[in-house]
Amino acid sequence: MNTPQRRLVERVAEHIKSKFADESSGHDWHHINRVRKLARQIAAQEGADVDMAELAALVHDIADWKFHDGDDTKGPIEAARLLRQEGATQDVIDRVTDIVATISFKGAGVHTAMKTLEGKCVQDADRLDAIGAIGIARCFAYGGHAGRLMYDPDEAPVMHATAEAYKAAKGTSLNHFYEKLFLLKDRMNTSSGRALAEERTQYMQDFVARFLQEWGSPAD
Repeated sequence: MNTPQRRLVERVAEHIKSKFADESSGHDWHHINRVRKLARQIAAQEGADVDMAELAALVHDIADWKFHDGDDTKGPIEAARLLRQEGATQDVIDRVTDIVATISFKGAGVHTAMKTLEGKCVQDADRLDAIGAIGIARCFAYGGHAGRLMYDPDEAPVMHATAEAYKAAKGTSLNHFYEKLFLLKDRMNTSSGRALAEERTQYMQDFVARFLQEWGSPAD
């Protein structure tokens, strides 16, 4: 349906596609587009506003704190700027930026509760793309981008109690599975998200077990 909101979604999609086409850390256009599609799917199943969920998914990584010196205010500001530029109403801007501000995982000891059903759908979609086969690939892609070791058997995972500790962490890519990825299954907001997360988490657990088997013991 060619409504003003659909036209807004498509204009924003074109902007984001151009902006993130060459990104190589796993936070590229393809990630955003997968989250967009999953958010629409989950929103439809959960009875949420599908267009609103899709719009928020499109801008959820517009200025991720990981690439802006830990500044988690940058994302909502940039999302609002783009939406305003594309003619969104203030109500739409407020609803979307609230999702962008809250979506990120910020540590094992930190819970970021979404206020709206649309936010819950987008957060689940984003977290689903962080797990499973693609989640494994993205984990190591980001680790390489950030200069992190793939694995160090002498470095134990850390369950970060605060957002500040999580942002400051420089742990290995393999430890990230314990520090975040394995935890996401139990933090899904929707029944749709939980159903998809079960199988993807099992796939990661099997991968990590095989990784450690092939790595061998420290004495080898």
